Amino acid sequence: MTDQEILARVDHTLLKATATWDEIAKLCDEAIRYKTASVCIPPCYVTCVHEAFPDLAVCTVVGFPLGYSATQSKVAEAETALADGASEIDMTVNIAWLKSGRFDSVEDEISRIKKVAGDAILKVIVETCYLTEQEKIRMCEIITNAGADYIKTSTGFGVTGATLEDVALFRTCIGKKVKIKAAGGIKTKEAMIAFLEAGCSRIGSSSAVDLISRQS
Repeated sequence: MTDQEILARVDHTLLKATATWDEIAKLCDEAIRYKTASVCIPPCYVTCVHEAFPDLAVCTVVGFPLGYSATQSKVAEAETALADGASEIDMTVNIAWLKSGRFDSVEDEISRIKKVAGDAILKVIVETCYLTEQEKIRMCEIITNAGADYIKTSTGFGVTGATLEDVALFRTCIGKKVKIKAAGGIKTKEAMIAFLEAGCSRIGSSSAVDLISRQS
């Protein structure tokens, strides 16, 4: 797998609370230079990035990172992000509802946000580190039924990130149209290749460009 094949599947990410405009602009410059799939940035920067880098695919987050915002708040976040110029949404699932067995509510929320997103890509973060195997399987079913485009392993803010075991489980349980994004703790080029070869279509990483550019 070539460096460019890897980077073409990377969401070049900066979501830390202290992210400055200079850091975000540098991220975008790198994304263009290295031809990453997108930049994944805080919602407050979507308008500025869309104006400054109009040809760049912009991903932002909704209900992030804990996921327990009210559904109407998440819907409003998604609507604003898309109006500001985002073309991809990474939403955090309501883990509290999932843990409470409110599966219909979880599915309805994802469906409502996908309805708002329309042709824009919707990735659903399930935060695998907090879920049992049965809950992971149930989330695969819910995300498939709700019409989302991706299941995403992690926010990067949980106690652990992506694992190859979870990707393997997702591959057996998601619908044929649902893709997989791995994020959190993927810190080497070898790990990125392993996740892509395991079946991921996207990798969320803040370090991929730096790792690959230093090794090239």
